[in-house]
Formats: sequence, C-alpha cells, structure tokens
Amino acid sequence: MRSLMAHKIILTKMKVLKFGGTSVGTVDSLRSVKRIVESNATPIIVVVSALGGLTDRLIATARKAASGDESYREDMAAMSQRHYDIINELIPAARRADTLDKVNDLLSQLGRNYDGVYLLRDLPAHTLDVIVSFGERMSSVIVTAMIDGASRYDSLTFIKTENWFSKNIADQKLTTRLIREAFADLEGVAIVPGFISTDRDSGIITNLGRGGSDFTAALIAAALDATLLEIWTDVDGFMSADPRVIPDARVMPTMTFIESMELCSFGAKVIYPPTIYPVFHKNIPIKILNTFNPEAPGTLICDHNENENTGIKGISSIKGITLFSLSTISHRESKQLRSRALNALARRGVTLLHATREDGEPMVTLAVAGSDADTVYSLLASEFAPELSKGTLKDIKRTDRLATVAVVGEGMRERTRLAPRILNTLHRDSINVASYTHKPSATTLSFVVKEEAVSRTLQLLHALMF
Repeated sequence: MRSLMAHKIILTKMKVLKFGGTSVGTVDSLRSVKRIVESNATPIIVVVSALGGLTDRLIATARKAASGDESYREDMAAMSQRHYDIINELIPAARRADTLDKVNDLLSQLGRNYDGVYLLRDLPAHTLDVIVSFGERMSSVIVTAMIDGASRYDSLTFIKTENWFSKNIADQKLTTRLIREAFADLEGVAIVPGFISTDRDSGIITNLGRGGSDFTAALIAAALDATLLEIWTDVDGFMSADPRVIPDARVMPTMTFIESMELCSFGAKVIYPPTIYPVFHKNIPIKILNTFNPEAPGTLICDHNENENTGIKGISSIKGITLFSLSTISHRESKQLRSRALNALARRGVTLLHATREDGEPMVTLAVAGSDADTVYSLLASEFAPELSKGTLKDIKRTDRLATVAVVGEGMRERTRLAPRILNTLHRDSINVASYTHKPSATTLSFVVKEEAVSRTLQLLHALMF
C-alpha cells in the first residue's frame, strides 16, 4: 500500500530533467547543471548523458585496441584524468574520496575490457555496448555526488530491451513496470544514467542507440505520468532552421508533438525522434531549454492548441540520401508497386524518408539513408524479380548523394499553393527537384535535391516562409 501511495504522490508532482553531453561536458557546464537542478522543487528525476564527446572517444579507443594499437592505453589514461579533474574541482571534500573510489572501480572495469579487446584483436558488438556504457555510469556517479541530497538509480536494472532485426529496442511494457517499482518511494533528487539498458532475456548490457538518453528520460516520464519533461541542451529551443546555415533563424516558442517529430525525423538535431512517442501518448509536455542560457524561455512542445500560431514551424534537411525510382509500364500497377515496396522495407526495419507516386508517370520514388542503400537495392531486386524478368517493371534506378528538405507546419494539406511556390522558387535559382511529395502529410511537405544544393535550398525556403 505504501508504494502505491508514494507512486500517486509522484504522479501529481514529479518532473524529469535530461542533460545531454554538452551540458555535462565541462566544469562550468556542470556548475550550471547543479544550479538548475537545485533550483527545482523536489521530487525530480535527472537523466544524464556521458561527458561531452566521451562516447565517441570510448568507441575510437576500443577500435584502436582491436587493431593492436597500443596507444589505446594513452587514451584510457586521458579519459581517466578528465574524470579525476572534474571530481577534484566539483565534488565537496566530504564526498570526494567515495566518488573517486566508485569512478576508479568503473575505470578499472573499462580498462580490463580494453585489455581483452587488445589481446583478442576482436571487438564484438556486445563488448562495445559494455564499453560505451561506462560513460553514463561514470557521469551519473559524479553528478550524484555533486548535488546535495541526490541519490543514484541504476538504469541497467529497469530499462529493458529486446532484440528486433538485430537492433535493441525498448520493451516498454516491462520497462514501465520496473520504473514504477524503482521509483515508488522517490524523495528528493534522483540521478539516472541515460542511454544504457540491459537485454530482458539475457541480462547483457545494451543501449538505446543514438539519442538514447532522451529516450530514457521519456520512458521514465511516461511511466510515472510526470507533469513535464525538460530537455536541457546547448540551444535556446527549436529553431526555424539550422542557424549555422540560416543566421537569422528564430526560436519557435511553441510546437505540437507531430511538428517536432517531423522536424527531428528530417534532420533537426534538437531531440531524438523516438523520445517524443512515450510522452506524446501520455500528453506530457516537453520543454526544450538551454543549459548555457537557462533564462531563455525555450520551446514548449505539447498537444495541439487552437490559440497557437499554426504557421510553418521549421525547415530541416538530411544529407546522404539515396533515391530509388521504380518505373512500370502501367499507371494501374504503380499503386500496388508502391505498397509492395514499402512492405518490403518495413519487414527489414528500414526507415523510409520519402515516398511518392509521380504524377503523370507510372513511377514510384523512395528515399532512404545512404547507409541503407545497398540493403534496399537488394530488397527491391528480390521483391520485384518476377516483374523485372517479365519486363513489366522497367528498371530500378538508384541516385546517390542527394538530400531531403522538409517544410513542417500544421495544416499542410490545406496549403495547396505552397508546393508550386516552392518549386517555382527553386526553379528560378536553377535547383533541380528530383522528387517531392505531391500529397503531403498533415504536417510535412518534403523535397529531394542534390546534396550540394541543400544549403541554398534552405536559404531560399526560409526567406520564402519566414
């Protein structure tokens, strides 16, 4: 009875804060994290990433060891010293020795893993998962010691994954139950390492992939019916475009869940797209905030608000795209062709970025990440082998080094004049559009252009929209 009562208290008061690698990357940024966390009423749950850049360093060092390069030991020493410097600078004297003991234990385990990789000259995927897990395990120990009254909760015990098409995906039903059990009696500040998890069947260490710390925070927020999920990063919020390309890009004060998911799916790197799904289904708002500018209002992501601005919210892009064009001899067959192609990709877990049946032509186009291109070509060649043999499918044309550009905003289907305006704008600047969505989704209109034209495309469209 006590745990259920405590859980009800959490549901009405608790929020989740997530701090990414840049937020926990330096002594100064960690001081800002401390101020932000300690300014909040409790209970709160704080999810942290590894120190900025550390995950990439852990992977690179593992590959050095696997190749027989003895300088992996120097990298290991440098990573260790980075953690020691932060501990000596930030952790109060009374807690410093205990923190050093815990981090040293983790560093010793990490070192043994590297030594094993070096001796065997082999780096299995499961070993690499273990190696990268140490980043979040160590940062969470440090952040816990840094914040008065904080307690560390081990996400390896309650974030569970299952294997699907050789990928580790969250078992959300089991994870939800375990989260509720773990935090039933939460008081004060809980610190949780993001990204890392364990397989539900074998218990081996896994992870939630790119952006996994965002996903950890969302799973916890959804399981506990949090009032708010705050994502603390190094930007003031969702921008109308990439400010590195568009210097006058503006922060969007509000955005719907769908708009934010679409922008992230098409290249906006504010949050990881799967992050949004668990809280979206619970209608838990997300606030994007800047650790380095905590006074900025940020962007609030929530369910549709009739009073909010329903204009275009952003333009984003993804480079490294491959476009496949499938030409049939009959308009009548193109609809079935598209359906079969989509199903073939879905069965292998391939993410489709763009798909359309071309107006006026018996043709289907599919855009995928270049890293998936060889797999997709093999899938399509196998799926349509009979049609290719009989000649009812003319060919499968592949074009590499393209980019998708997406214009996102609610009510896209009603903006019937937008696509012609965009096409005319790009045509006047001699930018060729390889494909575009003739029938846009409710929120997104996407185009495929050459990779080298993407910056100019973004500039033209941002000027047109904003």
